[in-house]
Amino acid sequence: MQEPNKSSVTEFILLGFSFSPRTTPLFFSVFLMTYLLIILGNSLITILICLDSRLHTPMYFFIGILSVLDLGYTTTTVPQMLVHLASENKTISFASCVAQMYIFLVLGITESWLFAVMSIDRYMAICHPLRYKVIMSPRLCGIMVIFCGLWGVISALVYTLFAMCLPYCGPNKINHFFCEVPAVLKLACADTSVNDQADFILGFSVILVPLALILVIYVNIFIAILGIRSAQGRLKAFSTCASHISVVTMFCVPAMVMYMKPGAEVSPEEDKKLALLYNIISAFLNPIIYSLRNKDVKRAFLKVTGWGRAPE
Repeated sequence: MQEPNKSSVTEFILLGFSFSPRTTPLFFSVFLMTYLLIILGNSLITILICLDSRLHTPMYFFIGILSVLDLGYTTTTVPQMLVHLASENKTISFASCVAQMYIFLVLGITESWLFAVMSIDRYMAICHPLRYKVIMSPRLCGIMVIFCGLWGVISALVYTLFAMCLPYCGPNKINHFFCEVPAVLKLACADTSVNDQADFILGFSVILVPLALILVIYVNIFIAILGIRSAQGRLKAFSTCASHISVVTMFCVPAMVMYMKPGAEVSPEEDKKLALLYNIISAFLNPIIYSLRNKDVKRAFLKVTGWGRAPE
């Protein structure tokens, strides 16, 4: 049987959310406000970390990278979603769909591994405090971030090639608000079982391996915390860990469900909700959970803006 020509599809239609005409303006306003707050919160964190020398530590360096990644992958998807909510034209070219898919995967996979790196940083700070600054040197931190980025670039390339080398001959309606791999694969004019298997295997390296590493590290951290004599010290250490665990859970668990379940079990409406959770909600909450409640960040904000005396 002759393979359909994949070039027959030159553009896709993103169906997005099924809002009624009355509620669409409301959801548009909510998403727009959320996106603006994501830009404000993550940009503020990044700027403060760059300007205040007291925030030039490994922990804040990684938080700054996390903020940049959050800005990147929300900007890859949310502006287009807002445009499609406000207009009747919901098309995206084949090339733009591939580019969006690849950039989103690069940033998402990089962030997944960055969470593992951040757990290593917390382990060194809590379990080896006297050697922390020596071990977590700027050079090592830079190498760790470069590793995360390279792993994201390579893994995303494999994901994208596996998805977009399939023939797409119609229909061209993607039941999602952006070009995400599971949603796009449903339109392929070929058997995608090999892709499902490849995605499941790749999922181990980009999601399960970092999660397993985080789990092992935190078991050791909790053992060390229980050995701290000071109740205030235990509380402070546990508070730092709880923030990281909550962010990891909010990002990695929905992504794991999305990318590692078989294609036959894909529910478009479920996937949209999961994508909102790890694409938009996590990027919105990360600055609040990690930094905006932090005294060091508040002190840096007051110092940079000159609005008042920083708390001691």
